Amino acid sequence: MARRSVLSIRIVEGRNLPAKDITGSSDPYCIVKIDNEAIIRTATVWKTLSPFWGEEYEVQLHPTFHSISIYIMDEDALSRDDVIGKVCITRTMLAEHPKGYSGWVSLSEVDPNEEVQGEIHLRVELLEGGQRLRCTVLEARDLAKKDRNGASDPFVRVSYNGKTQESTVVKKSCYPRWNEAFEFELPDPPAEKLCVEVWDWDLVSKNDFLGKVVVSVQGLQAAEHQEGWFRLQPDTAKHRENRRQGSLGSLQLQVRLRDETVLPSRCYQPLVQLLCQEVKARHQAGGVHLVTLLDETTTAECRQDVAVNLVKLFLGQGLVKEFLDLLFELELAKPCEPNTLFRSNSLATKSMESFLKVTGMQYLHAVLGPTISRVFEEKKYVELDPRKVEIKDVGCSGLHRVQTESEVMEQGRQLLQSYLGELLDAISKSAPTCPPVIRAAFRQLFQRVGERFPQHQHTQFVAVTSFLCLRFFSPAIMTPKLFHLRETHADARTSRTLLLLAKAVQMVGNMEPAAGRAKEEWLAPLQPALQHGASQMRAFITRLVGTEEEEGGERWLCAPRTAVVKEGLLFVHKTRGKGPLLASASKKLHFCLTSEALSFSKSPGAERCGSIALANIRAAEKVEEKSFGSCHVMQVVYVDEAGQQETVYLQCKCVNELNQWLSALRKVCGNNPQLLHAYHPGVFRGDKWSCCHQKDRMGPGCGQTRHSITLQDWSDPLQPDVEAQRLFQHLHGLQQPLREKYWELMEAGGPQNGPRGCGEGRGGGENRGRDPPAPHPHQRRRAWGLLPAPEGSHCPMQPPPPQGPRCPSRSAGSSRRCRTWSAATTSCPPPPPPCWSCRRDGAGWDGAGEGGAVP
Repeated sequence: MARRSVLSIRIVEGRNLPAKDITGSSDPYCIVKIDNEAIIRTATVWKTLSPFWGEEYEVQLHPTFHSISIYIMDEDALSRDDVIGKVCITRTMLAEHPKGYSGWVSLSEVDPNEEVQGEIHLRVELLEGGQRLRCTVLEARDLAKKDRNGASDPFVRVSYNGKTQESTVVKKSCYPRWNEAFEFELPDPPAEKLCVEVWDWDLVSKNDFLGKVVVSVQGLQAAEHQEGWFRLQPDTAKHRENRRQGSLGSLQLQVRLRDETVLPSRCYQPLVQLLCQEVKARHQAGGVHLVTLLDETTTAECRQDVAVNLVKLFLGQGLVKEFLDLLFELELAKPCEPNTLFRSNSLATKSMESFLKVTGMQYLHAVLGPTISRVFEEKKYVELDPRKVEIKDVGCSGLHRVQTESEVMEQGRQLLQSYLGELLDAISKSAPTCPPVIRAAFRQLFQRVGERFPQHQHTQFVAVTSFLCLRFFSPAIMTPKLFHLRETHADARTSRTLLLLAKAVQMVGNMEPAAGRAKEEWLAPLQPALQHGASQMRAFITRLVGTEEEEGGERWLCAPRTAVVKEGLLFVHKTRGKGPLLASASKKLHFCLTSEALSFSKSPGAERCGSIALANIRAAEKVEEKSFGSCHVMQVVYVDEAGQQETVYLQCKCVNELNQWLSALRKVCGNNPQLLHAYHPGVFRGDKWSCCHQKDRMGPGCGQTRHSITLQDWSDPLQPDVEAQRLFQHLHGLQQPLREKYWELMEAGGPQNGPRGCGEGRGGGENRGRDPPAPHPHQRRRAWGLLPAPEGSHCPMQPPPPQGPRCPSRSAGSSRRCRTWSAATTSCPPPPPPCWSCRRDGAGWDGAGEGGAVP
């Protein structure tokens, strides 16, 4: 059993931000900190006061984290970035919104007295029979950095009953050790609170506040002794009088915290087996599918999460093909028109969309990557709308002339047609390289739609492109940053080009370019290219759904993950000259992390110079900024072949790359049995550690390791137990709606007609006005095992006779509950057999606990 906290963050957009540049604008980006540790940095949106990011992240955290802070910064090229404002959300606030928080939050000004972090180790005790109070300040860790050198000069100020004592100053350390004791006399009656404050000492300017801890003396009198690590708290009494309210703009967020307890796999086997059995036996008559119940009862706000969980679960079970086929069958059984097919946000469309993102990201990068890179690198002006055309000067020195509107539009048409042609050529050639599991899914979709609409063969192609083009390719073209195609957002000109290109791909996907031209007549010059693209797309789909490849078995698993987890160029910082890595002549090396080792070479593709086995890695953590003058350095602590502990320091180019490397290393080394619980955030130079000034190089670390903090990524391996746990939580929260929908569908369709949508409709046909036949015993046991029964009741092994007496109140047309027996009766005869026509409320008749009713 494992406890884990998963934080889902979506930073949507900001509005009404203050201008920080002399141009009257700003270049905003966001920094996300978990307990004051930077985890995420969004891309910069240039020259705007209402930026749109739309970036989503999922972070796995230690369950004891306290708060999440989001800072909006203004990027400056020549000076330090300006702080615009921040939003702070505590764990308590997130716990009050179990379904997540979504909305606009006003930015608050950053107050230095509130920017505290770290913990302090104290021992407080009573002496001389409770006459004296002693406070021993041992050490502190992870203090805020207040000086330009990336550290602080901390000292402690202890106050009690109007008296104050101070400790010595520890220079240049955020992990100081004092081991100093302070004693006070206890008055009669004793004062209530002992205050311990931590300050950063400054020679010239005012001392900076680092945090405080308040200890209750009354609680101490009962225990006479208290020792431990205390989290430093801000001084809320020292607010700025001139703090601005409501003038810093606001930020739209979607934040959700999920505290999960993942049980061993065997605990989820009944649920997993039930889901797999539902998918395998979908063609058997007489059942109501659990997938149908989920589609009917899941709300729009959580349908995306449920779709992702189901897709990943069935991928792990090798049944994703059958699962998607069932969704297609149920979706096509509903009343629909060919021109609106798969255009709603149903469970089928959300599942297929999630399926493409989980299994096809590498394919997406291979197809779209070259064209997207070309658009970003060329930064050409592309515009076809006459209302938005910008006339500009062209020519060489001294021979400038103004382009006409028609020339600008013709140039834009040629560029856009070139981009579209290159992209469609890449798509046309990608059929053999498309993952087999995706080809299989589209093949069965193609066949299902053809069976449903035999008179509209065109609909088969549109059904495929509605997912491939409209829900996969086009969103990635419009926002390549969100699909990891680029590390930065596009500027205004590039963004407009990408928008036009995505619109063209959508029109090609519609397979009827003339329909799109009717809405935007200025796209008429692109009509020949769109018609040719539609022909290319039709030929591509024909090859994609072809049966030239062999299926190779019943289980369609996801394409195997690549052996390379992460790779890239990193700068190596040397502190000593021993070891193959530290003695390397090259400072910048290419590192490759696989499921077996962290290897390095002089350049990509070159012969490997050495490696570190993953089993020998003990920790992967950040390094203090003052150690090497950079805040993007990580350390990998490992054991060499001789059994000696070594540390290699690697510098990344940005905070995102740093956290991605740390996350990848922690994931692949998470099961190592000898991981360190403490580490040194600094380096050992000369005769001591730069962080805590210890002189023992092999001494215990002064900071806590953070093995549990990882960033979730699309390339992560499947976690079937986690997906099963999330599905169980979702089903547990829908017990009553699932019961009601189950009996409603049974009444509407009957076992011989199947679930709603497969028959003639809700409550129609031959069963209208009749009692539905009794369900099969296996169906009743299945529903009972999935949905907990009312307290005191049990599931009978045999179904009651279908000809049981009808409910008198039901016959009278009043309540759906049976009210045969009066509540005032002192003794009641045995309850009658269950009435199958009043099961809709999910509780059976009155006294269900005694009569053996099922829910």
